[in-house]
Amino acid sequence: MKKFFRIILTIIIIFLTNYSFAFSQNEKIRIGLLAPLSGEYKELGQSIIKSTRMALNDIGTDNIEIYPMDTGIDPNQTLQSAIRLKNKGIRIFLGPIFFKSLLYLNQIDDVIFLSFTNKTSNLPKNVISSGVNSLSQLNAIKKFLEISEVEKTIFLTPDLEYKSEIKKAIKQSKIKISKQYTYDTEPTKLTKQIEKITNYEVRKQNLADEIFRVENSDLVDKEEQIKKLEKKYTIGNVNFDSVIISDFDENLKSVITSLIYTDVSPKSKLFITLNQWFNESLFLEESIQPLYYPSINKQNLESFNKKFIDTYNSEPNHLSLLSYDLLGLIYYLSLKSDFSDINNIFKKENSFKGKIGIFDVKNNKINHRLNFYKIEGGEIKEIF
Repeated sequence: MKKFFRIILTIIIIFLTNYSFAFSQNEKIRIGLLAPLSGEYKELGQSIIKSTRMALNDIGTDNIEIYPMDTGIDPNQTLQSAIRLKNKGIRIFLGPIFFKSLLYLNQIDDVIFLSFTNKTSNLPKNVISSGVNSLSQLNAIKKFLEISEVEKTIFLTPDLEYKSEIKKAIKQSKIKISKQYTYDTEPTKLTKQIEKITNYEVRKQNLADEIFRVENSDLVDKEEQIKKLEKKYTIGNVNFDSVIISDFDENLKSVITSLIYTDVSPKSKLFITLNQWFNESLFLEESIQPLYYPSINKQNLESFNKKFIDTYNSEPNHLSLLSYDLLGLIYYLSLKSDFSDINNIFKKENSFKGKIGIFDVKNNKINHRLNFYKIEGGEIKEIF
């Protein structure tokens, strides 16, 4: 008789377990979307909502519900919006977008925020940075340096707020750097610093000394040698094979221009920078090419942009692609994990292939496996 009851109990447990699993699989996934829907960045927020809607259509499931809420750019408003959504039973969020909006989110327990920021330091315990962070970029640069068999690399970082992020990523990636320099973004100071880094005055004096030596020599082809020397700017090599410049836009161009001024050319040394999101202005500056950098998958980005424009008749912000992929990531993890255990969903090791590329998830961290590109002759070429 006891054996019979044990069998019945086992059957009931199996039934309840399967029923519970089936219920959780059919339960709605409710996701809060925290974005600026008013104010200065309202268009960015609308772009993210549109891309999320596009992702929903492409996933093709009725099991996901999105609840947008305005954050503006105010951390207090962000907190209040998140609390309202949590009170509706929502425990997983896309957003907020801006790092400063994260300020008070550690006051909310038992929720997870997939923020769009690419900063990884000083995050609240319930926030996961999902942007293309410095570590993801340096991992790709490290791979490129190894492929290129570069011996000596220097690293130039502007004296700006994000320099601590760069320093942290250099350590984590274990990228081989011979020397690190921090520079001032003020043009006059920058040029002086680059002159010092490249030993410009010594190399310039070497040229003057060589011209003087030839002029006072008895060489038969003295005049011809002098003409050749006068076409040079310096004599002597710099003590590096490649330079990584962690800067953007006009500041990046200023650093490269200063290097060229000191007779260090991208034609003779590898000039590498961080993710530039395919900034078209760089294509026009042939004097600073070839220029190498990691980025998301260009072909996928162009495909996404075309579909977005065809659907909404407007240009997407590059963060729209991130929101599209993050929704896909959440849905993918929902098929593999128990969403009632919200604090452990992003702790397990998982990889997800999105439009940006591959997301690697582990220990509440998201890193990206990036592609690598070269701009040369006004065109872009994929390295890997």
